[in-house]
Amino acid sequence: MMEDFSNEEMPRNQPSVRHWLRYIEHKKGSPEHTVNVIFERALKELPGSYKLWYSYLTLRRRQIKGRCITDPSYEDVNNAFERSLVFMHKMPRIWLDYCQFLIDQCLITRTRHVFDRALRALPITQHHRVWPLYLKFVKMHNIPETAVRVFRRYLKLYPEDAEDYIEYLISIGRLDEAAMKLAYIVNKEDFVSKHGKSNHQLWNELCELISKNPGKVRSLNVDTIIRGGLRRYPDQVGHLWNSLADYYVRSGLFEKARDIYEEAIQTVTTVRDFTQVFDAYAQFEELSLSKRMEEAAGNLNPTEEDDIDLELRLARFEYLMERRLLLLNSVLLRQNPHNVQEWRKRVLLYEGKPHEIINTYTEAVQTVDPKLAVGKLHTLWVAFAKFYEENRQ
Repeated sequence: MMEDFSNEEMPRNQPSVRHWLRYIEHKKGSPEHTVNVIFERALKELPGSYKLWYSYLTLRRRQIKGRCITDPSYEDVNNAFERSLVFMHKMPRIWLDYCQFLIDQCLITRTRHVFDRALRALPITQHHRVWPLYLKFVKMHNIPETAVRVFRRYLKLYPEDAEDYIEYLISIGRLDEAAMKLAYIVNKEDFVSKHGKSNHQLWNELCELISKNPGKVRSLNVDTIIRGGLRRYPDQVGHLWNSLADYYVRSGLFEKARDIYEEAIQTVTTVRDFTQVFDAYAQFEELSLSKRMEEAAGNLNPTEEDDIDLELRLARFEYLMERRLLLLNSVLLRQNPHNVQEWRKRVLLYEGKPHEIINTYTEAVQTVDPKLAVGKLHTLWVAFAKFYEENRQ
């Protein structure tokens, strides 16, 4: 049978933690108040026992589980935690249980203060146990300014978790700071993504973020960043040119966007990139035209200016579509300017335009190097001569 200690016997024998726990186990069927008093007596004798404090705090929380958070008994348990921390301030488990208990009570400011006390009390080697719960807590509530400040402190210790911070900033709409942080990690050569993303993927995310939110990202020079990407990732130039043009479209600078599309289709060197840019350019011109046509249809008294604007947009679209084959031919000639066959095709595309044909033949024979020529160079000279012959010159 379990030995029962009398009130007189307990202090006289100075029992160990094990004896107290046996006694408490023996009394566990007693009323809550009785068990709590025994724990309090035990802790008065052995205030430095982690095992006793942990068991007592676990019991006290279990006793009030399910009660309304405004119940005064919650404050009693909070006081028990505060008393325990006089002796247990180096024990991360006690701090974590206390913080979680306060989170459950929705005491935001008080919880934050306790988290900060925990970080000050515990050695830095234990901080990794506190931070996950702290970050979870600040993200649970609508306290963006506090959360941002907490995240900034966290990143001083764990800079490799910058992506989590960027995700949070995007979720609360702080896109300017998110873009700046993303630009910082993209340019940091030794940064290793914890989400397994390559530097190239992070760069694409940055381009997408800054190009789609011109009104919110103000601290970065978007044009410079994307042009830097064009030099850095030559295999992605089509996508990057489109991102830059998209940025100007969203900014309402349509003429600037048009300039970017023109620059792009005249500098890309692969058919894939050309197709990407040309399709986006054509879609842009088509949307511009259709929007103007809708406005014209709704306008019962169109002015001469409205008619001219509509005709200008239509002409732009048609001109772009007419130039497609010629522009594609230019891409292939940028790949290899010594391709005789492509020069012959270019001449055919200028059918009915003698000045352009003469200029093309002239440029071709000056450009193609006989040693590097792909195809028979003499056919160009012959065709050039025949052209003059047919025109009786």
